Amino acid sequence: MSYSIFRPISLLWLLIFAVLNSGWVAAGAAETIPPPPQLPVRAYVLMDYQSGNLLANLKGDERMEPASITKLMAGYVIYKALKTGKIHADDKVTITERAWKTSGSRMYVKVGSQVPVEDLLMGMVVQSGNDATVALAEHVAGSEETFVELMNREAARLGMKDSHFTNAPGLPDPNHYVSAHDIATLTRALIQDFPDQYSRYSVRSFKYNNIEQPNRNRLLLTDSSVDGVKTGHTESAGYCLVSSAKRNDTRLIAVVLGAEKEKDRFQASQALLNYGFSFFESRKLYDANAPIVTARIWKGQESELPLGVTQALYVTVPKGQAPQVSTTTTVQPTIIAPAEKDQSFGDITVKLGDQEVSKTPLVALKAVPESGWFGRMIDSILMFFYSLFH
Repeated sequence: MSYSIFRPISLLWLLIFAVLNSGWVAAGAAETIPPPPQLPVRAYVLMDYQSGNLLANLKGDERMEPASITKLMAGYVIYKALKTGKIHADDKVTITERAWKTSGSRMYVKVGSQVPVEDLLMGMVVQSGNDATVALAEHVAGSEETFVELMNREAARLGMKDSHFTNAPGLPDPNHYVSAHDIATLTRALIQDFPDQYSRYSVRSFKYNNIEQPNRNRLLLTDSSVDGVKTGHTESAGYCLVSSAKRNDTRLIAVVLGAEKEKDRFQASQALLNYGFSFFESRKLYDANAPIVTARIWKGQESELPLGVTQALYVTVPKGQAPQVSTTTTVQPTIIAPAEKDQSFGDITVKLGDQEVSKTPLVALKAVPESGWFGRMIDSILMFFYSLFH
């Protein structure tokens, strides 16, 4: 009798143990994805463009020499000058001896000649011309040294905590470094902030002064989904590549630094992109500038303050695991006017199961000015009684 009772129970426990150790959680749950490929590079990251989530990471926050990938930072500063009207695409730039003498890859501009900003941009982006980059830096800021200060200022604003620049084109210097993560952050910002300029990075060749040079990013020829971004190489930095590809509604950014062979940077980048598109998906959680929560605001001309996000909030997860995503909002307990538009009053946390994926500020979607003295007095009284019961 006891045998017939306990044997089925023992078998049941064995079955439960086997299921739990197999990684299976519930019917329809996604299988554990494989690890990213092993690649012959010093560092890499794979980032989803929409969410900013890292999908793969090897020494992503380690400081390394970027070589000509530096020109992405130079480009960001130049595009900002164009957007604000400080310079114009048809400006004629006089080529100084310093720009003309800059070593490394060249556009072959002539000293004393006047070259339009647009041509210099093509020379910097497509031909990776160090001479073109220095000429643009001098045109934007008066000198390369001042331009580099702008580069470092923008890098700090973008949150590139492991980057520092000493020159515009990316010449070797012990104090000139980036991390792969920072470069992915920069590339994402460049595409977001200057979409009209980004198309330049997919141009396959450019001819200037009767010299045609190809874009060194060979993925533009071998993968139709790739539309940028930038190569880099010096003896000390090795072969580097930032690439971005869009398939359907998903865009990924891959950064590889320090490959020993030129072909390795392309093969590693392609492997990272294929890995990301095969095993991950992005979902939009909230629209930009749409109320997520409404908070009570005291002593203001209005009593309610809508809070949301300034950019659409996405999350990137392994395929099939989107149902496991949850969000939690935390709002400052007491908000007192005035409130400025885009001022942070809390955050929204995104989790995949029990793991935190991201935390994004909840900001005021509109300004609420302070009320008059009578309104402030009434709210002071109401706040007192409110505090007694909360």
